[in-house]
Amino acid sequence: MKKETKMAGAKPASKSGMEEFLCAFDAFKQTNDQRLAEIEKKQYADVLTTEKLDRIDLAMHEQKSALDQMAIRRARPSLELSPAIGNNPAWDRYMRQGDASRLTELKSLSAGSDVDGGYVAPDETQVEIDRLLREVSPIRALATVQQTSSGLLRKPVSQGGASSGWVSETAARPETSTPTLDLLEFPMAEIYAMPATTQTLLDDAVVNVDQWLAEEVRDVLAAQETTAFVAGDGIAKPRGFLSYTNVEQSAHTWGQIGYVATGTAGGFDAGNPLDAILDLIYAPQSVYRPNGRFVMNRRTVSAVRKFKDADGNYIWQPGAGAGQPSTLLGYSVTEVEDMPDIANDSYSMAFGDFRRGYLIVDRAGINVVRDPYSAKPYVLFYTTKRVGGGIQDFNAIKLLKFAVS
Repeated sequence: MKKETKMAGAKPASKSGMEEFLCAFDAFKQTNDQRLAEIEKKQYADVLTTEKLDRIDLAMHEQKSALDQMAIRRARPSLELSPAIGNNPAWDRYMRQGDASRLTELKSLSAGSDVDGGYVAPDETQVEIDRLLREVSPIRALATVQQTSSGLLRKPVSQGGASSGWVSETAARPETSTPTLDLLEFPMAEIYAMPATTQTLLDDAVVNVDQWLAEEVRDVLAAQETTAFVAGDGIAKPRGFLSYTNVEQSAHTWGQIGYVATGTAGGFDAGNPLDAILDLIYAPQSVYRPNGRFVMNRRTVSAVRKFKDADGNYIWQPGAGAGQPSTLLGYSVTEVEDMPDIANDSYSMAFGDFRRGYLIVDRAGINVVRDPYSAKPYVLFYTTKRVGGGIQDFNAIKLLKFAVS
């Protein structure tokens, strides 16, 4: 057997890339300081300075994305190049040659042979697809992920927790009061991808077909999932955390998501932009703040990257190394491009403990239909999985609304 060595030397490259990123951040701060000085002196910034700042900002984003991808690839285990017959010979024959005879005999691999003739992939294939999805799906990396064997997960949750108290050694132990429970439902919805390949590739003995399939469906499924986890309406898709009823934090009750307003329509307050961000941090109860993090898209990050605190320090700071998140006022920042841009009445920033707040439910089993007929000479693999999602703790996540109130 031969192992891949294509990542050899990645660590020095990563170190060099991180040094370039930090140098770019220094250039960003110097240019932004120049822009602020021009505004203070002339009431406006020179257009050349603004354009230079935007170019540096874009370059920083691209550098950070490249560093994060490099860190992900370096963390992957070395791939063992599989022979034509791997750990599941029956599955390998089906994928390469379309021979499903052994799958029909092996009931543990058969999906009951649905009307399209699909089969449930082996556990190894599902594990690989799920692992790759976690690498590229930002919400999966933050939320709680649970697996189920049914098409609907019902989860009872406590809105406030059971009561407790102190008693002396010989005193009676009164019963704690009954907690207020809510039964949340997370229905499964089907998501699919249909990668294509050639029979020549499938006949190549050194190609790991399961690995190829996992990498082909990864980006497509992750993009669809992330959109749904953020803003999905819950109809034939997961329900996103932005799709619930949003109310001002002082009026927040269970079943709603609380928000803090910036006080300015479509933007931050010009004089004190940090006030709204600080209010957002302190909107959740203290129990949620230790694991709290910000979620926003790249353009919103570009806006807050220019802010300073009262001591003149930038409130955004780059991660300590490749693969490490940047921080805003000490809390990690996750960039999610499906978050809305800053606009009037937009909810463009979220903060909270997403692991406690949002639940992703995967139904066990990934179905694969091999189709060599629809797009000759290519072989299509219609791959489906069932996913649900939604808020599981309405106290854990808060939003920043770019509005007067």
